[in-house]
Amino acid sequence: MQPVTSRRHTIANDIRTKISTGRIKAGERLPSEAQLASDYAVSTATLRHALAALHAEGLVEKIHGKGNFVRHPLRRITYVGGGLPLRTEPSVPDSALRVSVRTTNLQAHGQLISLLGVAASSPLTEYLCLSHQGSAAHSLARIYVPRDLSPAEVPAETHCYQGVEAKLAELRPPLGEIRERVSARPPTPEEATTLRISSALAVLAITRVASDRTGRVVEAALLVLPGDRADALFTTHHMPHERTSGP
Repeated sequence: MQPVTSRRHTIANDIRTKISTGRIKAGERLPSEAQLASDYAVSTATLRHALAALHAEGLVEKIHGKGNFVRHPLRRITYVGGGLPLRTEPSVPDSALRVSVRTTNLQAHGQLISLLGVAASSPLTEYLCLSHQGSAAHSLARIYVPRDLSPAEVPAETHCYQGVEAKLAELRPPLGEIRERVSARPPTPEEATTLRISSALAVLAITRVASDRTGRVVEAALLVLPGDRADALFTTHHMPHERTSGP
């Protein structure tokens, strides 16, 4: 008899193969968990562990009250180092992706005080940006700027992050430094709910802090990219050193 762990992997591999070969198509509902458990001759608990692996990979999503569905292929998103906007696959038209933006005025508190190097209760503006591909949430970004650098109007919805970044740059002085920290971690319960992802799926968490040439922090961004659709790209240009001739 196969160990339980092997059965989980066997079941997940079988369903994965059916999805990749088109035997089960995107958007199609899987049989009920009870039916799948019966078909594979395993307990419901073992079957759910197999499905959890597919949830974590982003192949299957569970919709409350409806069942498990094969997810449509998700548009990959690339974070480009150096503070450039998020990029998505060029093969997919921009119209397939939209970004909703919620603007909130608040006062500096918690980690925002140290991130922006400001006093407690300093006036800030938060831009909560949530991208969607169709009905599926795609990525989450929280951008904070000092209130005096906040543009008068940022569109509540746009087709890409570039529009948001361009608007925020209108009042921003020339940048002198951008610091970025990238880490992989589990999503918080709020992030998992907002992005409709499994709590077992790792996210790419990026903290970006931009300062002007005087050293003042003019923007702090907290980005959360689900690991099943995210890449980070960093390019370093090495400048050749001039050789000085000796005496």
